[in-house]
Parts: sequence; structure tokens; C-alpha cells
Amino acid sequence: MCLLLCVQVDVCGYPLSIFFIVVNEFCERFSYYGMRGEPITPLYWDDDLATSIYHTFIALCYLTPILGAIVADSLAGEVQVSPNPVVMAVSAIHDITDTDRDGTPDNMTFHVAMSMVGLFLIALGTGGIKPCVAAFGGDQFEDHQEKQRSTFFSIFYLSINAGSLLSTVITPILRGTTITLN
Repeated sequence: MCLLLCVQVDVCGYPLSIFFIVVNEFCERFSYYGMRGEPITPLYWDDDLATSIYHTFIALCYLTPILGAIVADSLAGEVQVSPNPVVMAVSAIHDITDTDRDGTPDNMTFHVAMSMVGLFLIALGTGGIKPCVAAFGGDQFEDHQEKQRSTFFSIFYLSINAGSLLSTVITPILRGTTITLN
């Protein structure tokens, strides 16, 4: 068992784990910016409440990395917490509470609660992963792989920006809405 865990597999001169880190970061940014675009629109709240919840979500996403860094540095080392936005997906399935099958959820409280829990878990996951993932990626390289480490960071940050950019274009298309530039 230890033999399997202790052997580093290289692909094209890079540790195999690097590819998973880059793809994960792309997907995380795609998901975050996809959720950020219209995370609570289906709940049909007035604009003031929706805006307050939206800005609270964004604030939590930017504040929780401080907590994540403190936990990683003082207690847990490099721990990655990345809860899936599965809760948000489940909250959007109206058939779960549509007992009379009229296309409208019968228990909107369930959907609202699931949406709020989902947003909180995404913000918490962002806080857990952001302060750790770049350092974790850099730790995958041996001392003699300085060039590969430098290239990794370029590709890593490219994947962040590519995930963000593609999400802002693709997510509205998937939702069936148009992109409006103000």
C-alpha cells in the first residue's frame, strides 16, 4: 500500500497530480462564476432581498479564505475542503416537492433552505481551497523541477481565468438567457 502512495508518477515531466489540480481549479472557477451569475433568481424574491443575499454570498466567498488560511496554517496543514454544489442542484429540482405534479413546488421553504445551505457550502469550500491549492500544487514538484514548477503556476492561473471566462459565456447559454453588457 505504501509503495503505491509513495511513488510519484510523472507525465511529460510533470507530476500526474498537477493535471488533477489544474482541472479541479478550472472546474471550481467555472462553477463559482456560474453560480455567481444568478444563484438565487429562481426563488422569485424581490430585487432588494436577492441583492442582499447575492452580496452576502460574494462577501463570504472573499472572507472565508482568511479563516481557511488560519486553519490550514495553524491546525490542519494543507487541507482542501471543496464541497460540491450538489445542494444547489438539488434545490433547483422542483419535482422533489411537487406532489400534485402541476410544475410548481409545493414546499418552497425546502428549496429556499437548500439554496441558502448550498451557497454557504460553496462559500465555505472557497475559503478552504483558495489559501491552500496553489501551495499544494507547488509542493508536488521535486527540487530539480524548477522549470516545471514555474510553468505549472502559469498554467494554474490560466486555468482559473479560463474557467471564469468560459463560465460567464457558457452558463447563460445553458440557462437559456442572453448576456447583457452594461
